[in-house]
Amino acid sequence: MPSVALDGDPVPRTGDLPAPSLAELGDRPLGFYVHVPFCVTRCGYCDFNTYTADELVSRDGTATSSRETYADQAVAEVELADRVLSGDRPEVSTVFVGGGTPTLLPAEDLGRVIAAIRDRFGLAADAELTTEANPETVDPGYLARLREAGFTRVSFGMQSARPHVLRILERGHTPGRPERCVQWARAAGFEHVNLDLIYGTPGEGDDDWAASLEAAISAAPDHVSAYSLIVEEGTRLAARVRRGELAEPDDDTMADRYLMADEALAKAGFTPYEVSNWARSPEGRSRHNLLYWTGGHWWGVGPGAHSHVGGTRWWNVKHPAAYAARLAAGSSPGQAREVLTAEERRFERVLLELRVADGCPLDLLEPHGRAAARHAVAEGLLDAVAHDGGRAVLTRRGRLLADAVVRDLT
Repeated sequence: MPSVALDGDPVPRTGDLPAPSLAELGDRPLGFYVHVPFCVTRCGYCDFNTYTADELVSRDGTATSSRETYADQAVAEVELADRVLSGDRPEVSTVFVGGGTPTLLPAEDLGRVIAAIRDRFGLAADAELTTEANPETVDPGYLARLREAGFTRVSFGMQSARPHVLRILERGHTPGRPERCVQWARAAGFEHVNLDLIYGTPGEGDDDWAASLEAAISAAPDHVSAYSLIVEEGTRLAARVRRGELAEPDDDTMADRYLMADEALAKAGFTPYEVSNWARSPEGRSRHNLLYWTGGHWWGVGPGAHSHVGGTRWWNVKHPAAYAARLAAGSSPGQAREVLTAEERRFERVLLELRVADGCPLDLLEPHGRAAARHAVAEGLLDAVAHDGGRAVLTRRGRLLADAVVRDLT
């Protein structure tokens, strides 16, 4: 949940959505994202909308927001969503709890939010319920309670297996802890477990990245996400790079690391189903993320959370205190919104669907985009798959240059 502020139109106090957007509710899956904005410390590379305890205390020393009351606020927004998304709507197929550090909250509090969604909307029989977890904030008992609360999937932030890389990222967990967390999650009954990795950290060598991949694969998750490090303005990492203390990540190195990941994961039986995500089987794929990438509907609960329903996109006020105050007053916590035009929605479909393994339909492309697609096929960046009217699918080399391919096609 990046902390970038966006401009848009005002959100009605009631949170009501345009009728044409509501009319689309029954056409695609519906999910919930729940943002938990609390962290013990802020990692040096992180630009997400998160807050430490010290940042939630006013000048007179009183707390402006707290972990203890957060579940109540999240439940209140679920109740608002129930009022706004009236009429013909599907049961909820996915819930993803992210942060921040969701596992700073008691497992029972996270379970209360899941229960509110189930009671208000209903959960599909095969609903995917995911939470992110910091390895240092969970133990076997906590993971067992998460499973009892209904969660079916857990995602651990591993980032690296090398201590010096973790220090540069300012990650607090001990090397080896994420691998033990996978074992504990399996013992608790979680069938689907993800490990998140980051590559391209200053000071990381090829052998460091190879060791991280080996450690992640040996832990036997059924899903691995690997993201290139982005130096976000305003972070401590960006300040260190600007001062020359650390080197800016190099594009060629990033490409080499991506290929190392793809090769190692493929050898271990993982298949890429999106540019940065690999799963051992179709069942192991993140259905919630696929909902984002394929134009589904989702309601984002929490400070700074983003939502999308039927071409209307909105985002909540960022600070937890402002979020709580809006809900206490019976108002939507929405800060601003935009209603996408047909052309904007077409562009986003190309941008997102091209990243997934099935690619995007060629009939989404304008004539110049189809010409660019033919050129990309000749350059080895795209496969043109002749089914369902034809689809543009990124090759392995195309995945390395996905952003450039999208620019050409749109």
